[in-house]
Amino acid sequence: MKYFDFASTTPVHPEVQETYRKVLQKYYVNSESLYPEGLEVNKLISKSRRQVADLLRVNPNEIIFTSGASESNNMAIKGYCLKNRDKGHHVITTVIEHSSVLNSYKWLAEYCGFEVSWLKVNEEGKISIDELKSLIRDDTILVSVMYVNNESGAIQPLEEVKQVVKGYRNCALHVDCVQALGKIDIDLKGIDMASFSAHKIYGIKGSGILYKKQSILMAPLISGGVQEQGLRGGTVDSCAAMLWGKTLRLALSDMDKKNELVRQYHDYMVEELRKMDDIVINSPADGLPYIINFSCLSIQSEVMMNALHMKGYCVSAQSTCESNIAVSHVISRMFRDEKRLKGTIRVSLSATLSWQDVRGFIADLKEIIRIYG
Repeated sequence: MKYFDFASTTPVHPEVQETYRKVLQKYYVNSESLYPEGLEVNKLISKSRRQVADLLRVNPNEIIFTSGASESNNMAIKGYCLKNRDKGHHVITTVIEHSSVLNSYKWLAEYCGFEVSWLKVNEEGKISIDELKSLIRDDTILVSVMYVNNESGAIQPLEEVKQVVKGYRNCALHVDCVQALGKIDIDLKGIDMASFSAHKIYGIKGSGILYKKQSILMAPLISGGVQEQGLRGGTVDSCAAMLWGKTLRLALSDMDKKNELVRQYHDYMVEELRKMDDIVINSPADGLPYIINFSCLSIQSEVMMNALHMKGYCVSAQSTCESNIAVSHVISRMFRDEKRLKGTIRVSLSATLSWQDVRGFIADLKEIIRIYG
């Protein structure tokens, strides 16, 4: 297998695997139990929470463990809006968000009567700050913006978004940081809620985090016990929670070094792609180097992916959460050309790749275009 789909998921880091095996065997008791073993599990969860908080430069009581970023997004959007709807019924997000954000906003509109304003993007996949300024109102209570897009790699002007939102006292800012974590230094100052996922940074699946500023009030979406500050009823997945400290520490270690290597891979691949007939680059030049979205105008995505799969490559045409949809909702918001939309391929990189892997992909892609183009 030649894996080039790291934006979809990542292999579990060997150190995380080893720790997971150990905690599964030893720390299986309920963290809410009052006997010594339960207290020990609770203590280890608290330790992991402190480690995560230190690495993100926030307070431990602002970290909530979840089952993944989709739950974190739902919790942030629905939980905040249901609790604060007395302040207003207007919310804002972008047209290129992850499906868990898009569908949460549609849910608010359909079932709770919220008015949703949708921020458009340009051909670089970026929102307009002027449009945000024109849409935000005194009754706007939430703005959600994805920091790094999972399909195009576009990076939103987050600092400018923060400045706009902070001018409205009833409005909170929620940021989907899934693709940014471990690749960009994330400053949570000025952000009220942020979503993270472990399996995008070489951790286990089914494990997420919601950062929630202390002053933010939310309604629980899962009724039950008092776990996670009463916001998430049910027995805590103690092993997943314990692993977060190590997973995040490993992801952030040598980040600059890993980024530089991936930047070299990215620049080489983009340069080679631009030389190929009928290839156009969809990702912006200043986007995250870990994601390269391109289109082959003479070969449709399905044919291209099948040809790459036959050579052992794992790539995507769009987010795996929407892989049953014919055309990427992200790229279709950036471009209108039908051939471009039907020929999209997303390649996502990692510092675990080698130059042999990267050069091999380009060589095989050239052969596929020669045969099928």
